[in-house]
Amino acid sequence: MTLTQPATAEALGAGALDWLLESARDNGTGLEWPTKPSDAEPDTSLYSGTPGVVLALLDGQRHFGWDKYGDAAIRAARTIAAGLEAEESSSLYTGAIGAAVALRGVADLLDDKEAAKAAERVPALVRERFDGQRWGEYFDLLLGNAGIALGALDSGDVDLAVLAVEPYLAAAEETPFGVCWELRPGMEARFHHYSHGTLGNAAALAAVGKAADRTDLIELALTGVADVVARNEGGADGFLVPHSDPQLRPDVVTRHNFGWCHGPAGDAHAFRFLADATGDPSWEAYGDRCRHTLITSGLPERLYPGFWDNHGRCCGTAGVLALALDRAVENGDSLEFAEDLVTYLVAHAVRDEKGTRWSNAEHRETPSDLEPHTGWAMGNAGIARELLRYVRIATGRDQAYVVPMPDQPVARPRA
Repeated sequence: MTLTQPATAEALGAGALDWLLESARDNGTGLEWPTKPSDAEPDTSLYSGTPGVVLALLDGQRHFGWDKYGDAAIRAARTIAAGLEAEESSSLYTGAIGAAVALRGVADLLDDKEAAKAAERVPALVRERFDGQRWGEYFDLLLGNAGIALGALDSGDVDLAVLAVEPYLAAAEETPFGVCWELRPGMEARFHHYSHGTLGNAAALAAVGKAADRTDLIELALTGVADVVARNEGGADGFLVPHSDPQLRPDVVTRHNFGWCHGPAGDAHAFRFLADATGDPSWEAYGDRCRHTLITSGLPERLYPGFWDNHGRCCGTAGVLALALDRAVENGDSLEFAEDLVTYLVAHAVRDEKGTRWSNAEHRETPSDLEPHTGWAMGNAGIARELLRYVRIATGRDQAYVVPMPDQPVARPRA
């Protein structure tokens, strides 16, 4: 692939943010976004709705210095704050803990006192909803305890983080290789990866164990990771673990995935948490193996129908780019792989007078190109953040996100 100039990626990032402004809805309290423009109802989740868009707008405001992005973020924060008590979920990606990440970002970056006060309400609200074991049927990073724990750490509330992960001690299921956890009651499949599985739970256990000086939590994290490592089918140099065992819906779900959610792009973040919590550099080698699998997989090309049909942060190209950029900062990796990913995003962007956006694909449908999404997981918000960060790293500017995600360790150059 031809190397992408940072100026091209920067223009695309600006166009992506402008399309988000074009897609905003004024509800009388502030701004909000649906998952996709044709949806009747707004989406309140960090995963695919307004809080995730706020993170992208804050990145744009800092990156370009353009107040239109900051002003929109403040107006969106008003909507988020007004809806906190009505938000049924407490989770990181679909609930109040995730909403607080966006609110704190607005408060810190734009010195917005109302957003700060709203964010301060969240820990107490989340505590009230705890049933002694969990906050709902799910028991994972994306929807359950592990994500709430990492969000609590992000807010500085170590006690809430401990409350969230302690149930993993009693709920751990022994396997021939270590332990795992049930995603939700009655589900036969056991998930292994970051979003819904053992590695996401282990990342939270390790992070909270370090913050609270709880060796029992770190030891449980290591036991969980041992189960996943034993399932590696990526060879001595790689890391590629099945989606789930027994396989969930094998007629629809592929056995191996590569993204943030169920593949090495997310697995590597768990290994980074483990390296930080234990001080054991051997975990860094597993990050190397995740990278090896990614760069030798064939992505981001669509090798066959259904392979690499997503451009987004959760399941697609932007999520892999996030890891590639972290590794460029931490390990000094070449930006060549990141360039390939950015070039692919450039090639597949839809651009017009409304701005820039991306259509994911579903090869089982006709037409296969889906309506563009707005949010962090599958749409513009997640893609824009990675494009702008790529520009900063490639041009020697600030290497960090403006608002880091609680489940992605902050990348710092290793000594």
